[in-house]
Amino acid sequence: METRNKKGVYAVLAAIAIQLCLGTAYVWSLFQTGVANSIFGGDNAKASLTFSLLLAILSVGSIIGGRLTLKYSTKKVVIAGGVILSLGFFIASLTTADMPWLLWVSYGGLGGLGMGFTYSTSIACAQKWYPQKKGLVTGIVVSALGLGGVIFTPLIETLIKTFGGVGVGETKTFMVLSGLFLVVCTIGGLFLDNPNSVETVDLNNNTQTDDSITTAQMLKTPKFYLIAVTFMFACMGGLMMIGFAKPIAVARGLAETAAIGVLLISLLNSIGRLVWGIVSDKIGCDKTIIILLTGSAVLSLLVNVADGYLIYVLIGLIGFFYGGFLSTFPSLTAKTFGPKYMATNYGCVLLGFGIGAVISSQIAGYYKNLAVSDISLMFPAFVIASAFAVVGIILMIILKINNKKNV
Repeated sequence: METRNKKGVYAVLAAIAIQLCLGTAYVWSLFQTGVANSIFGGDNAKASLTFSLLLAILSVGSIIGGRLTLKYSTKKVVIAGGVILSLGFFIASLTTADMPWLLWVSYGGLGGLGMGFTYSTSIACAQKWYPQKKGLVTGIVVSALGLGGVIFTPLIETLIKTFGGVGVGETKTFMVLSGLFLVVCTIGGLFLDNPNSVETVDLNNNTQTDDSITTAQMLKTPKFYLIAVTFMFACMGGLMMIGFAKPIAVARGLAETAAIGVLLISLLNSIGRLVWGIVSDKIGCDKTIIILLTGSAVLSLLVNVADGYLIYVLIGLIGFFYGGFLSTFPSLTAKTFGPKYMATNYGCVLLGFGIGAVISSQIAGYYKNLAVSDISLMFPAFVIASAFAVVGIILMIILKINNKKNV
């Protein structure tokens, strides 16, 4: 039992290290302006599509990676994902204005695929060791992804400046990150082992019988579609702010401290994942998600009201609520459909998130292009995000009613 518990701890620590690296996805706003101007001729929508493609392809990669873990070991899939992720960022470093599509293929396509291989598989592995504490364990692991944004923000800012500044240093920074991903995902992957038995041990050494359903069975249930579509609507406000936190701060006259916005949304994103994961263990995933959707709907409507340094407070709060979605939806998936096929099942749920990422980036990018001289013109994007969050609340209430009928 002692050896078993050690392997569980090692698996969680390895998942944390890998998620820290994946946190680079949440500092895209550091690249947004430079990439838009130097590669996409100033088109913010096309530049932000890079970020949303990464998140969209991440969901596809999660499904593929999850299925591969059923045939191969988790460690092999995660290491393969690290190699693909590293390759994607390396190719991204070669992108020029003459071939802007290469950034979509490399950073968005290969980067998203590699992240997908490593993201849900590492979460699922950690969950399987501690099934009675899914919210806590998931919160700890995915909070590392948000914390990665905090760690990488000053590093990336420094690298961009070192390599020539905004509009020049972004692509060279991709090359440095490429090497880092390869090392961390390879070493971390070696420690990711699933429990051998179909019965897993919780933190109190009790046992729990696995009653999982397959992905094919899950796709036939209305619950899956309610969860996936809710995830799509839930993420929009947070993703809009993640992609444009720095440009919004700059437009508010805070250019010298604009990176604080990125730090805050990354830090509160991380804290939110942990806090809301713990809350969901206490009151349930569905109730927690309804609270998160309500908070997101309200906060999105305040974007045009917050002025001066208050915008940083709002950015942080949006990150805090957004982070909660990334810890509660994995737990909700495992709770609803079981842990055995979690990596693949959650990958399917992530499709909703990926679709929401693409839609939100295009909405936010469109209004940011209109808001060249007046950032208030971007406000309708957040109104749309708020409306989608309200629809998400309705869908979660329907899910709760459906669950009660099946009890």
